[in-house]
Amino acid sequence: MSSATYLTASTLPRISAADLAPLIRSRDTSVAVVDVRDDDHVGGHIKSSHHVASGTHDVALSELVRKLEGKEVVVFHCMLSQQRGPKAAINYVRERERLVGKGDGAKEQKVEVLEGGFGKWQEMYGEDRELTEAYAKDVWEGFDGTH
Repeated sequence: MSSATYLTASTLPRISAADLAPLIRSRDTSVAVVDVRDDDHVGGHIKSSHHVASGTHDVALSELVRKLEGKEVVVFHCMLSQQRGPKAAINYVRERERLVGKGDGAKEQKVEVLEGGFGKWQEMYGEDRELTEAYAKDVWEGFDGTH
C-alpha cells in the first residue's frame, strides 16, 4: 500500500508559523505554501502563497501537482488548519502518488500543514509586509481562532 493510504489529519507533519516565517522571508524557492481557504480568503495571505480554494480541488489538484513538481516542501493551510488544510494535504499526496508515482523516479517532497492556519499566522505576522500580503487589520479585530 502507498504511504498516502496511512495519512490522517493527525499524522500529517506540521510546521509552526515561527518555523515557516524564515523560509518565506528568505524567499526560499524550494518551499511552496498553498492556501485552501474559500470565501474566508479575505484579510490577507502569506506572501507568494498559491490560492487554491478547497471547493476547486476535484479539478485543480492535478495541475497543482504539476505546478509544484520541483518543490521540496509544500505547506497547506486554511483558516485554522483543522479540516480543509489537512484534507487538501492528504488529497494532494494521493494525487501526487497517482501522477508521479513513488520510488526511484519520484523526487521526494515533504508535505506539511501550517499549525493554527492563517488565523495563527496573521496574529504573529499579519502586519509584517515581508511575510503577509494584502493584510487588512480590521478584518481580524475580534478574531479568537475558534471559528
